Amino acid sequence: MEPTLGYLVWRLSMKWRSSVDRALAPLGLTHAQYVVLASLSGLSARGPEPSQRQLADHAGLEPIYVSKLARALENASLIERPVHPDDPRAVRLVLTDRGRKTVAEAIAIVHALMAEQTAAIGGPKGKQAKEFRETLLALLGENPSP
Repeated sequence: MEPTLGYLVWRLSMKWRSSVDRALAPLGLTHAQYVVLASLSGLSARGPEPSQRQLADHAGLEPIYVSKLARALENASLIERPVHPDDPRAVRLVLTDRGRKTVAEAIAIVHALMAEQTAAIGGPKGKQAKEFRETLLALLGENPSP
């Protein structure tokens, strides 16, 4: 019997998550913590530091989960969580100097891992990878970026 698409997507996501967990373990990060740090880094580079809610929406994570991850990252001195100036009920997420250094290292590690794991389809910039990315975006109901 041929495996279903759902089963293959699940296996691929589990393989990716566990590979990232192993690769980032020396930095003391999990895949989920990496998602928060890398998303925060990207969002902060494009504008003001996001609120936890904005980061959750961007990363596709539940706000309560981002809150839990943010507390752990704050305890590790990788981020700070000051009160949002426009809404005292919300907090902003801000990378510390240590957080910026750590996320830069983590991004380099994850990019190398992506290159290794996509080598069979021509690497992350290959034609097959581009088509696969567009397929995944369609399945997620998102528009591919130009």
